[in-house]
Amino acid sequence: MSGCYVGWNIGANDTANCIGTTIGCGLLNFKNAVLIVAIFTVLGAVLQGQHVMDTVGKGIVQAELSYPAILIALLCSGIFVTLATFFSIPTSTSQAIVGGVLGVGLASGAEINTSKVLLIVESWVVCPILVLGLAFAFLQCINFLLRRIKSRNFKIQNLLGWLTILASCYLAYTMGANNAGNAIGPIANLDILQPKMLLLISGLAIAAGALSYGRKVSETVGKGITPLDIPSAFCAQCASAVGLHLFSVLGIPVSTSTAIVGAVIGVGFVKGARAVNIKTIFTIAVGWVLTPCLAAATSFLLYLVITKALFF
Repeated sequence: MSGCYVGWNIGANDTANCIGTTIGCGLLNFKNAVLIVAIFTVLGAVLQGQHVMDTVGKGIVQAELSYPAILIALLCSGIFVTLATFFSIPTSTSQAIVGGVLGVGLASGAEINTSKVLLIVESWVVCPILVLGLAFAFLQCINFLLRRIKSRNFKIQNLLGWLTILASCYLAYTMGANNAGNAIGPIANLDILQPKMLLLISGLAIAAGALSYGRKVSETVGKGITPLDIPSAFCAQCASAVGLHLFSVLGIPVSTSTAIVGAVIGVGFVKGARAVNIKTIFTIAVGWVLTPCLAAATSFLLYLVITKALFF
């Protein structure tokens, strides 16, 4: 149940990363867009979620965590993502679960894979910068091509619209591939179910979160950072999907939120720095820093309290 709760949180918060730009530019309404997320997230989880699941389950803490430790790690990470979603802040479920697992690992005295943790943290920094650059370059190329075409007729806009929807499908697929493992990585070590079944359950939980509570953060991503048109939305979706898929294949749990926010900032810079809402970006950045730190600290303290209570 705790894994499903984390999966639900991923869907509720990270749905915005897949469809926020599509909604922001007026291409799709929320109902149709969220159905795309639900379908392709499940596909990504089942087909390519194994890599990140292995990293979260075995790559951070080099020991098998107990049932209470896994429960605490998942619940603490889920709670902070729920709070962020309630306040419409696109936070990182990847950072939350890594922080939660790291916290209980330290509290239990387990050996921590320091090199893997540092690699993950470095990737959290590199990912938004990478997709920012990609989005900036993509939009510059699209604008150059559009300038070469004297008339921006309906057919061109229609083509870009369909390409943007396809990019949303691709991004939803990569979200499932990267984030499904976050929800059930620690549980996979318990050998309760087969990995593919766990990934399917996680994908369905993410889809449920998207369908039931994904609207709030979608508006922040789609409208709160910078105004978007169809070419901007297309470039932002493509850039974040490419970056996220790269890290998924490498088995590194990165943030879908940092990817799409970095991409939206990138397309905003093409329009000029004044087109970017610095206040919204600062709020999001604070959430990114606080989420893993608070999840780690809370899971660390809660594990100590519960284990001492059980001991005495």
